[in-house]
Amino acid sequence: MATITAPWQVDFAGVLLGPGTPYVISEITGLGTPEMRTQDVDVPGDDGAFPGADYYRPRTVVLEVGIKTPGDAAAAADALAALQRAADAPSIRKDAGDRSVMRVLWPGRDGVRRLYGRVRQVEVASMSKAVYGWVPVRLEFAATDPMWHSEPEQTLTLSLNLAYEQGLGFKFPVRFPVTTGVVDPEARPGWMSNDGDAPAWPKVSITGPCVNPVIRHVQSGRELRLNLSIQSGQLLQMETRPGTRWAVLDGANASASLTRTSRLDLFRIPPGRSEIVWTASSYSNSTRLTVAWRDTYSAL
Repeated sequence: MATITAPWQVDFAGVLLGPGTPYVISEITGLGTPEMRTQDVDVPGDDGAFPGADYYRPRTVVLEVGIKTPGDAAAAADALAALQRAADAPSIRKDAGDRSVMRVLWPGRDGVRRLYGRVRQVEVASMSKAVYGWVPVRLEFAATDPMWHSEPEQTLTLSLNLAYEQGLGFKFPVRFPVTTGVVDPEARPGWMSNDGDAPAWPKVSITGPCVNPVIRHVQSGRELRLNLSIQSGQLLQMETRPGTRWAVLDGANASASLTRTSRLDLFRIPPGRSEIVWTASSYSNSTRLTVAWRDTYSAL
């Protein structure tokens, strides 16, 4: 991953483009609304069609770039080779489901935003002026997730209350008023914030020991229930992002442990503030739930 230091710079799968680099960006396309995948159905025996659900196709971003190393043909070749290595990346290219990252610092934004996808093209337009250190190149990045995501990644870690597990519930004589938790909702520990304008896909992990955990998003009512025993030292990981939805317990598939109503594809963090709560049995003071997400935007 390249370090972005100035507006207009682009991290193209680890290669820094733009001001202060040998790569001059002349044009960027694909920053608008991604192409739609519609499900319209023609109306039988009449004009028009019935509008179905519309889904976004991958966002394809195309950069027209000129490699500029005046009088140094070798440096131009090295710069071109760096782009080709970024496109090659066997660890990503040959691993189904793995993705590269394209990052952009746009003027007027408060930080870097990123896309997840694959490098699809590094094409040289002409080599006629390579001897002078000038090589025009066309770069194409297909973002399999068309939403933009901010940096850095935010995390929320929650433990479980041991009071009832250790027999430390109510003790008599009881004095009124009686409270069973935090009175002020704003002071509860499960609040999180998505400062974007689109729902964020969280990564969820649980460190054992615990049995039959239930993770609930309060505002939407969506739950992830697992009929599963997580032993001490084991780690359950769940990914909700499109194309990478899975549940894994120490490297083994645990998706079958999710109940029928536990929909990874619907478990999202909406824009604004919302709350996560969770329960489980047979836990200890080392049991933890961690939720990680990035603010998500529909536009750059």
